[in-house]
Amino acid sequence: MLVRVGQAGCALRWDVQRQCWRWPDPIGSQLYAWPAPPAMPSGVRMLETARVIACCSSGRVLLGLGKRLGLLELPQPGQPSRPLQAQVLVTVDAAEPRTSVSDGCTDRHGNFVFGTANTGQDRRPIGSFYQYSQRHGLRRLALPAVVSASAIAFSPDGRRMVFADAAHGGLMQCDYDPERAKVSGVKPFSALLEPGAGAAIFDRDGQLWSVQGGVLVQYDRAGAVLQQVVLAREPAASVAFGGAALDQLLVLGAQGGLYGLPPDLLKGLAAGVADTLFIDSGSASSVVSRV
Repeated sequence: MLVRVGQAGCALRWDVQRQCWRWPDPIGSQLYAWPAPPAMPSGVRMLETARVIACCSSGRVLLGLGKRLGLLELPQPGQPSRPLQAQVLVTVDAAEPRTSVSDGCTDRHGNFVFGTANTGQDRRPIGSFYQYSQRHGLRRLALPAVVSASAIAFSPDGRRMVFADAAHGGLMQCDYDPERAKVSGVKPFSALLEPGAGAAIFDRDGQLWSVQGGVLVQYDRAGAVLQQVVLAREPAASVAFGGAALDQLLVLGAQGGLYGLPPDLLKGLAAGVADTLFIDSGSASSVVSRV
């Protein structure tokens, strides 16, 4: 199976409410869905570009828009097509013009955890990791500074967080306390088989699936490599479980292809864990802050 629609965003997510995969196109300012929900378009145009997405409890989507997080109201069936404007929630690291939101996902308690990247020429490690919720606002996580935050994922029980610097190094892990936005016990999880850590996701058995250039790597709970699947068509940008039983694993290619991997290539594939919905207010009012 192959679907091709524009350039790929960083994040591919399964929308459990509308039963479709969603991903942003950071080049063409589009938000795509596949399969398209009934009476809904497969793509909607936005007034801004986004690279990170999470689905919300209200039915909206949370987007990483450069240096900001924003909520986007999705169009209703039959609604006239027009570019959509996100409601800005928070500006991240406002005093540092070089950083931008680079990766993120919800934790298992409905908070949004994300990181930033240095988009400047110097490539210094000035990126950080944050937790955002409408209850507590924006809180920085005490994790090492990075050039480009990536591979953020949470174990099925939500107590362990995996993360990486896409510019160098391997996959890291730490203990995670969602209520206090505290991390501890930071240590290596595993080395990379290919340079550059991309998106990562846990399955129901606690195994990690990691995008690394043109390879999808499966790790066991201890960080040992179980298998690697070569993605021959194009390098990968993201990966996500989806489908009614969360037993389909799709890869989003760096050039815009959406691929379903043949079952015989995936040995010991467990079902995925549904993304916890970001807990938004369900109304237009929200916490607005700057850090």
